[in-house]
Amino acid sequence: MTTKKGSAIWEGSFKEGSGSISTESGALKKASYGVSARFENEPGSNPEELIAAAHASCFSMALSLMLGDAGFEPASIETEAAVKLEKVGDGFAITSSHLSVYARVPGIEQEKFVEVASQAKAGCPVSKVLNTKITMDATLLAE
Repeated sequence: MTTKKGSAIWEGSFKEGSGSISTESGALKKASYGVSARFENEPGSNPEELIAAAHASCFSMALSLMLGDAGFEPASIETEAAVKLEKVGDGFAITSSHLSVYARVPGIEQEKFVEVASQAKAGCPVSKVLNTKITMDATLLAE
């Protein structure tokens, strides 16, 4: 079992306040976040961006593992996750995460690649924790 920690500090009201986030590893240390970064494209981070990065990195690692288990060694895997935040009822909800993956995998056919990528999409721990629709485009790049 592995436990990882992240922390957040928030000061002030919802609209005028601001916060900082940190990770146990120090990869993020007092990175700023706030309403303007979340809804107005101002500098700073936001929860959806962090979830997207977590989903993309988790999926890429799961795909690498599953490709290896299938007898293929990926040369590269590049994944972008697009997490959508929408107004739902009286509040907001993350309604979807779309994975776009581009990979170079010697010796694999497109059909097998898509099959393994679909397994990784379903098996990635972050996919499992997200209670939302997850879609994917998987593109095998030429050698």
